Amino acid sequence: MKETIEKLVEIFGPSGHEDEIRDLIRRIIEKEKLAGGKGDEVRVDAMGNLIVLKKGSGGGRKVMLAAHMDEIGVVVTHVDKKGFARFGRVGGLRPLTLMGGRVRFANGTIGVIGLEKLDDRSQTPGLEKFYIDVGATDKESCPLRVGDLGGFIRPFAEAGRRLVSKAMDDRIGCAVLLQTLRDLKDSPHDVYFVFTVQEEVGLRGATTSGYGVAPDLALSIDVTTTGDTPEAHPMAVSLGDGPAIKVKDGGMLAHPGVKNWLIETAEAAEIPYQLEVLEGGTTDAMAIQTSRAGVPAGCVSIPCRYVHSPSEMVDYADVTNAVKLLAAALSKPIELK
Repeated sequence: MKETIEKLVEIFGPSGHEDEIRDLIRRIIEKEKLAGGKGDEVRVDAMGNLIVLKKGSGGGRKVMLAAHMDEIGVVVTHVDKKGFARFGRVGGLRPLTLMGGRVRFANGTIGVIGLEKLDDRSQTPGLEKFYIDVGATDKESCPLRVGDLGGFIRPFAEAGRRLVSKAMDDRIGCAVLLQTLRDLKDSPHDVYFVFTVQEEVGLRGATTSGYGVAPDLALSIDVTTTGDTPEAHPMAVSLGDGPAIKVKDGGMLAHPGVKNWLIETAEAAEIPYQLEVLEGGTTDAMAIQTSRAGVPAGCVSIPCRYVHSPSEMVDYADVTNAVKLLAAALSKPIELK
């Protein structure tokens, strides 16, 4: 699974440019014949979501699992006469993590993020103080144009049992979906594994795919922040203590029956888990939950340090236990209590 994670996180794919990551995921599915059974289906919808149907044995529910393919990035807003590019956000950039970072653009251009001289070093600079240096000497020699999108460059690394890379949010969720697709041998449910687009800019892929799939029940698989670093904002989620079952976040309340189903499954299978209350931010589950006439929805979260930075950190045991939880939950009939 680590090999799959490394491939997924290192590929280019800011919101709106998910083609490379979608093609990689599809190649893995086709090469390993993960959706080759009777009634199985692999397709791409009009928004660019990759939808993989794994047909069940019958008598179950229509379940949607969603993980987003896109990552945060930058978009060029202006190129000055000296060839330096100014940029805006694609998703939730954190300015404190930007200085000296490298970005790659869709046309292959590599740039370094620089920072203007600050009059007051005690203040956190806004994005207007940053620029991208691509080695150009003037505007004409700069290969970037207004509207070009870029993503961060940062190689995958292991730090003990922890995995570190850019784009863990949410390529780690994509890896969990792929491994669950491998491990789920027998299920009564029709399970839709949906790799969504444009989550970081408004849950857009989940909005359309949730409407199109029209599931009976849905789970998003995404990262969540932790409270286990020095002087962190208090939060009862830590790396290494198991996947987090969402209770609430900034955009939704998890369906109580879905939450209880996941808790009961984890306890019966002796899978470690945590309960998550996230004060800000949300996931694809929010969009799916309010699709059509409403969908019972929840979220299995992977605890992650340094979210929305070029070096996001997860614990490998949390990742593998998330797969075990999903496989166990989907292997039997679902009763929401």
